[in-house]
Amino acid sequence: MKNTVLHYEELGDPTLPPLIIVHGFFASARNWRHIATQLAQQYRVFTLDMRNHGASPAAEPMDYPAMAEDLRDFIVDQDLGSVSLLGHSMGGKVALCFALHYPALLQKLVIVDIAPMTYTHSFDAMINALMALPLADLSNRKQADDWLSQHIVAPDFRQFLLQNLILKDGQYAWRINLAIFKRAASAIIAFPALPERSPYQGVLLVLAGEQSDFVRADAFKPLFPHAVFQTIPNAGHWLHVDAPDAFLNAVRAYI
Repeated sequence: MKNTVLHYEELGDPTLPPLIIVHGFFASARNWRHIATQLAQQYRVFTLDMRNHGASPAAEPMDYPAMAEDLRDFIVDQDLGSVSLLGHSMGGKVALCFALHYPALLQKLVIVDIAPMTYTHSFDAMINALMALPLADLSNRKQADDWLSQHIVAPDFRQFLLQNLILKDGQYAWRINLAIFKRAASAIIAFPALPERSPYQGVLLVLAGEQSDFVRADAFKPLFPHAVFQTIPNAGHWLHVDAPDAFLNAVRAYI
C-alpha cells in the first residue's frame, strides 16, 4: 500500500550526494532551514515534513514503522538510490527504525539526542494545554502565548509549539491534528520491539547535548553495536539551535 506522500524542501546541487533531515515531534522542515542551507554546500539536502507535521497530510498510525515506510517511499519516488540520514529526536527514532528495515538504502546515519528506547516522560499535559487553547477568542499570537504561559513555562518552547498555529479564513487554527498527536504520543516516546531484526552493522554517529540526558549508550548496543558517540558542549536537546557551529562541524566531519 502506498504511504503518505511527504512535503519537502530541497537545497543544493542535484549532482551532490543526497542527505535527508528528519525533524522531531511538533517540528517541521522549516526548523532545519539554517542547517540545511549550510550543509547544501556539500550535499543535496532534503528536509521533510513527516506525516501529520508541517505541510504533509494527516495519516494514522503515527508510529515509527509507518514513518520509516514513508521515508522509504520518498527515497524511491525521488530515485535517490541510497542516502545519508540525519534525524533529531522523533526523527532520530524514525532514522533508527529505517536503518533496521532498509539498510541497503542507507549510506551514513547521524542520530541527534535520542536513543532507541522507551522514555518515561509524557506529552499529555502539553497536548491537553494546546487542545484547550481558546482559538475562537484569539485576535493575535501574543494572546495565544500569554494563555499558554500558564501551562508551558519556557518561552522558547512555547514559540516553537506556536509555529503550528496558523491564521486560516480570519481565525486561528492548529495546522497539526492534535487528536492524532494525542493518540500517537505513547508510540512516540517508545521504540518498537523488533526481535526479528538483525542489528544494523553500519557505523552511526550519535550526537548528544551536554545539558541533555536523552542519549543512553547502553540502549544502542543490542541493535546498533557500532554506534559512535559525541557530546556537543553548551547544548541541550536542540543541539542545532544551541550550538549550530559545533553541530555542523561534527556532522561534516562524520558524513
